[in-house]
Amino acid sequence: MCGIVGAIADRNVVPILMEGLRRLEYRGYDSAGLAVLSNGHLRRQRRQGKVAELQLALDADPLNSTIGIAHTRWATHGIPSEKNAHPHISHDGLAIVHNGIIENHEQLRDELKALGYTFASDTDTECIAHRIHYHLKKTPSLFEAVRATVAQLQGAYALVVMSEDNPGQLILARCGCPVVVGLGDGENFVASDVSALLPVTRRFIFLEEGDVAEIHRSHVRVVDKDGKPAHRPVKESELSADAAEKGQYAHYMLKEIHEQPRAVGQTLEERVANGKLLEAAFGPSATEIFRRTEAVHIVACGTSFHAGSVARYLIEQVCRLPCHVDIASEYRYRNPVVPKNTLFVTISQSGETADTLAALRLAKEGGYLSTLGICNVPESSLVRESNLVMLTRAGPEIGVASTKAFTTQIAALTMLVIALAKHRAVDAERERGLVKRLIEIPSLIEKTLVLDPVMKKLAERFADKHHALFLGRGILHPIAMEGALKLKEISYIHAEAYPAGELKHGPLALVDADMPVITVAPNNDLLEKLKSNLMEVRARGGELFVFADPDSGFESSDGVTVIKMPKHVTYLQAPIVYTIPLQLLAYHVAILRGTDVDQPRNLAKSVTVE
Repeated sequence: MCGIVGAIADRNVVPILMEGLRRLEYRGYDSAGLAVLSNGHLRRQRRQGKVAELQLALDADPLNSTIGIAHTRWATHGIPSEKNAHPHISHDGLAIVHNGIIENHEQLRDELKALGYTFASDTDTECIAHRIHYHLKKTPSLFEAVRATVAQLQGAYALVVMSEDNPGQLILARCGCPVVVGLGDGENFVASDVSALLPVTRRFIFLEEGDVAEIHRSHVRVVDKDGKPAHRPVKESELSADAAEKGQYAHYMLKEIHEQPRAVGQTLEERVANGKLLEAAFGPSATEIFRRTEAVHIVACGTSFHAGSVARYLIEQVCRLPCHVDIASEYRYRNPVVPKNTLFVTISQSGETADTLAALRLAKEGGYLSTLGICNVPESSLVRESNLVMLTRAGPEIGVASTKAFTTQIAALTMLVIALAKHRAVDAERERGLVKRLIEIPSLIEKTLVLDPVMKKLAERFADKHHALFLGRGILHPIAMEGALKLKEISYIHAEAYPAGELKHGPLALVDADMPVITVAPNNDLLEKLKSNLMEVRARGGELFVFADPDSGFESSDGVTVIKMPKHVTYLQAPIVYTIPLQLLAYHVAILRGTDVDQPRNLAKSVTVE
């Protein structure tokens, strides 16, 4: 997490830095700051809180410079405060911004204190600044001082450094955290994400693990982890500068909810045609790998984990292959047994989630058949490091609570299901049927979005609650989990999800009139069992909200509110379609409670720390 921006140019870079921070604020907003060289001297401005607070400080005391670095923070070491805000400085002349976690920072801090260094913050980052200053005593080269420092760091980092003694350059290093170099005409830039730099360039260099780069106005020099000169190709971004704007919507989250028909449609484009799935969309070796696949192992975090959990039902039901789903942070520490010819699948919106990347790197040494990355960011580490790739094409997702990334992930995973099934018992006719159901999903989402005003009205009955219970059965249980996650993320209502059959094993004890129970109830094989589960709730005075197929037999009554969904949504379609009203409900509840929908407290997007 955390957002980094840097710039070196012939013009004033402060507006560029601030616009970059605004575009990266989804990565963290506990504090913000920037440092520039002005008349040969380092000047810094920092504020606790969001980027807007920093802008107010700059309005009162403007800065003007042709070189600078900036940062928006999601706190790890040290509470959100001005003293812990980046950039951090060593001996008034050297400044650094940093994303990631330095695991050996306590050892470094003790060593530096013994050398006479004093610390003004509680962060691990300040250790890096002082260590670079220490190495500068041995070499006048800032580039070499940074290289010597990062060789002593344990953990994950993207960092950018500048100093008064080296006024014409920025030094950049990467290990485990995303960072890109933006190329201009007589000017160059640095950022955590291409979106931060789209107003000034479309040409980017993506650094690889262990790279250290020297950024000048006229050129960029990169060396690899072994110190050898490295050529990193220049890539042109296809994103537009306004792709991340809210437009007519009050919040990014609402915009992204309503973008889902197009996002899912884009994800399917050129991947399905004439009733067939095009396996080559996963990569040139996909067909051979899928043919050999005898088991699937899915690893992800958060919302992506819920998408993977949906896929497990489909893989087992349609493909008749064993499938296991792991939370990435747990997978790394359980020493899993890998069955023969197992495909390893990772899912991540950003492609930079630290736990998921670490799991991927571990898996590549663990005897898996191959690796597949499902991701929304073409330039990400996950994409570059996976053997096969399926890009979700959701477009920029700014809201911290994931919406369109989730539904496009399920769409991508459904394509994986069809691809695997083609090499099992699924013939051409059934493949056409599966593809037909898949391409119907965007229009079903549009029909479901009509429920927006209904959800807005329904939210009034949740706004004063403190707890909520979500229920689902079978493939809809992960959707109940996703619904609960959305509600807790942005409204701060305590919400949890259970398979409906588990009610009597504990959750039923919590049910009363003040705990609404939300149920997703498509017309499937488990419907009758679900009805019995809901009667258990009603008998205890619980208020039920049921999202149901019009033919399910559910009707509104005292204590039971039935929300009619589109008719005849199939098993394959239900996970995506039934997600939509839960997203809308969470959004409208959060609005009524007055929370910050796009930037909920304590959270951030693109989690690059464990």
